[in-house]
Amino acid sequence: MIQPVPDTPAATVTLEGKRMLVVADVHVGIEVGLRYERGVELESAASERRERLLSLVDRTGADRVVIVGDLAHRIGGPTGVEAAELRDLVDAILDRAALTLVPGNHDAGVAEALSDRPVDLRDPTGLRVGDVGFVHGHTWPAPAVLSADVVVAGHEHPRVRVEDAVGGARTERAWLRGRLQREPFVDRHDEELCWPDTTPELVVVPAFNDRSGGTWVNVAGEGFLSPFLPDALADGEIYLLDGTRLGDYERI
Repeated sequence: MIQPVPDTPAATVTLEGKRMLVVADVHVGIEVGLRYERGVELESAASERRERLLSLVDRTGADRVVIVGDLAHRIGGPTGVEAAELRDLVDAILDRAALTLVPGNHDAGVAEALSDRPVDLRDPTGLRVGDVGFVHGHTWPAPAVLSADVVVAGHEHPRVRVEDAVGGARTERAWLRGRLQREPFVDRHDEELCWPDTTPELVVVPAFNDRSGGTWVNVAGEGFLSPFLPDALADGEIYLLDGTRLGDYERI
């Protein structure tokens, strides 16, 4: 139902004859944000990010791009260079496909910045399309999202720390997939929560922006960002962008 695009932090979902390209955590304007937040000076990679995303739209033949939160970077709303980068990217996507945004915690002000663009802006509690639910993950998903067969989330920027035989280490962006546990959501939704006959799958999408850091999911003591993780994830497994299955994220 959801198919990762090989060697990329993106996936496709095909429903009712339409193909959606799904990405999360684009963090437009991150270089400006890092300058103000941490005093880090980096040359803008806006053009490269835009071309990577557009090439994926073309490569997959997507009818719609679904961004699962954090299209923008600076919390509080994009201005100046960031707003210009945001509009340039959105305009380029809309030239090729429709665009849906499920807002994340960094997307305050995006609605105003894009008010004159035909962007399908959804509620932060998520969106359900057919048997697939989409939510950024910084807030609790709506019952309709949780009753889908597959729930797709972002926010976490999952990364895996890998060591080699001589003690060297590196981190890589990764997919986190497993069964979605009901228990963390029961107290919040009570009778509203209609669980499907089969246990839903939870898919946590790696960050599209390779400068945005992330959660080292296989490092003991590393705290998760989402209010429902890791409690809502059972039998979670890590997959690298090239499709390599590393196995149980808690045992790597």
